[in-house]
Amino acid sequence: MAVSVERWKGKVAVVTGASSGIGAAIAEQLVQSGFKVVGLARRKERMDELAKQLESKSGKLYAFQADVTKEEDILKAFEWIKENVEPVHVLINNAGIAGAGNLRNGKTDTWKRIIDTNVLGLCIVTREAIKHMRANNVDGHIVHINSLMGHRIVQVSGMNIYPASKHAVTALTETLRQELNSIGSKIKISSVSPGYVKTEIFESSCKASGLPGIPATRLELLEKLPSLQAKDVADAVLYILATPPHVQIHELIMQPVGEPY
Repeated sequence: MAVSVERWKGKVAVVTGASSGIGAAIAEQLVQSGFKVVGLARRKERMDELAKQLESKSGKLYAFQADVTKEEDILKAFEWIKENVEPVHVLINNAGIAGAGNLRNGKTDTWKRIIDTNVLGLCIVTREAIKHMRANNVDGHIVHINSLMGHRIVQVSGMNIYPASKHAVTALTETLRQELNSIGSKIKISSVSPGYVKTEIFESSCKASGLPGIPATRLELLEKLPSLQAKDVADAVLYILATPPHVQIHELIMQPVGEPY
């Protein structure tokens, strides 16, 4: 099997949640590989900073401020893409959040925020990308950044509705594959499910839940766990995109060596 991203050089990739962590690492790798990357995130200033760092690379990063929980932001983003860059060939659905709390007495607002980001936002962005690809006769590739928790329930306190949201991503990946097959589309869909990745997600989620920081018990657990780096996930995404048009990697599960789950 020939593995190369050369056929994508100069093509447009959309990356959600591109301002930090896995999303920023993916955007960076894609730009270095020659993609024109449109990064979508709430913190545009972070993407602008990354774009400056990548100015000497073969591709280019465009920063567009958008909150994937707001449909109007997503629609504006794709309209901007339509008017300012070439057709979308690749979508990386990376935006995702967790939330502090539990199912016994958790906050409804926290649960809604997780579902709106991890499930509904992903669905809306995917819908718009497919519409864009089909309107331009593009056999593109969609990659969902899923989680190990999208396949098994890990005994980690305070995860509440997060595993359910990622199980939804697993189901949505297969549902979309079957749907695309039913209409004879050659658009590919893949899911990447990493174990623990050392990023800002837990700290950001605690702040969004009104907590000053990661609880001491959770922090102690995270410090002991083997971890992946954001670049490891970005490498996996590049590998998937490098497969030839007739090869579809449906699911890629990756874990750090020694992870106990």
